[in-house]
Amino acid sequence: MNVIICNKNKNLLMGLNLEIGKTLEGIFNVDEIIDTISTLQYEKVIIDITALRDYQNIDNIQKLSMNINMENVIFLLEDTPENNSKDYLSKLVAFGIYNFTKNADGINYLLVHPHTYKDVVDIHNLDDVIPVQPVVAERVVVRETPQETVEEKKEVYSSVPTSNGKIKVIGFKNVTSHAGATSLIYMLKRSLKDRKQVGAIEINKVDFLYFNDLDMISTTTSDFPRVLEQRTEDDIIFIDLNDYEDTSVCTEVYYLLEPSTIMLNRLLKRNRSILEKLKHEKVIINRCMLNISDLTTFQYETGLKPFMIIPCVDDRQERIEPVNKLRDKIAQ
Repeated sequence: MNVIICNKNKNLLMGLNLEIGKTLEGIFNVDEIIDTISTLQYEKVIIDITALRDYQNIDNIQKLSMNINMENVIFLLEDTPENNSKDYLSKLVAFGIYNFTKNADGINYLLVHPHTYKDVVDIHNLDDVIPVQPVVAERVVVRETPQETVEEKKEVYSSVPTSNGKIKVIGFKNVTSHAGATSLIYMLKRSLKDRKQVGAIEINKVDFLYFNDLDMISTTTSDFPRVLEQRTEDDIIFIDLNDYEDTSVCTEVYYLLEPSTIMLNRLLKRNRSILEKLKHEKVIINRCMLNISDLTTFQYETGLKPFMIIPCVDDRQERIEPVNKLRDKIAQ
C-alpha cells in the first residue's frame, strides 16, 4: 500500500491516480511521523512537507531521514524561495533525500522513476556532507574532465596495485533491497582497525556520512576511479557498489541477500534469472533470521551455497563474532 501524510496540499495529493492504503491529515512532529511509519508496511510514503511541524528547521528533516528509509519516500515541497534555494536542496541530498518535487506531475514521475544519488548529484554541494569534517569533502571533490576517455579510466584503475596483493579491493553489492552492505562494511572496517589500514568507498549514495569516519568516503560513478586511486596507503578497501555495475576493479565481490519471503519475491519479480547467476558468485546471507531447518529448505529451493551466513546483529557492539568470522575469511 501507499501512505500519504498531508496538510496544506491535501487536495493535490488526493487527486493522484494512486492506490492509497492510509492517509494522515494534519500537522505532526517528527517523532510522531517516525513512530507511525515504522509500524506500517508500504510501497511509498508521500509526505507533504507542511504536515511536518517546524519543517523550516532543517534539523527536523535530517532527523526524519535518519530514521526512515528515504528510498521509499517522496517529499512534496512548498514552492517558496527557501525550498527552491540551491542550499536547501543540497542539504536534502546530503541527508539521502533524492525524491522531492513541488507538483503532482513530479510525484507521478518519481513513483515510476525514483531518483538515485546520480540523478541529483548536480545540485549537491559536497561541503554539506559532513560540515565539521571538510577533509571528507576534499577527498570526494575530484572531477574528471569532459575529455576523459574510457581508456584513461582504465589507466586509473590499473594504477591501483591490486594484482600484486598490496591493496585488496573488496566489493559488496546488495542483491535484495537493504540487505545491509553499508552497515556490514562499517563493522568489518572497525573490526580490522588494529590490524590493517582500511578504507571504504560508497558509490552514488551518502550513507557513510552517518558513521563520522574520515576513511569512509562517498563519491559518484564519475569520480570513483580517481577517489580509488588516492587510497594508496590502504591494505584493504571496501567498496559499497550500490548500482555501480563495473566490478572489474575489485579483487573479489560479495553479493548480499536477505532471505525473507518478501525480499526474495521482490527480487525474483525484478529478475527471474538472478538465482542462476548467483550460483557462480560469493553470496552472503545477511540479516538472517532463519533456523537450521529453514536454511536447509532455502538452500535447496534456491540452489545457493552461501559463502557466509550472518544473523541480525547489533552494530554498536565492539566485538561481533559473525562479522569477525567473515573478516577472517576475506581479509587475510
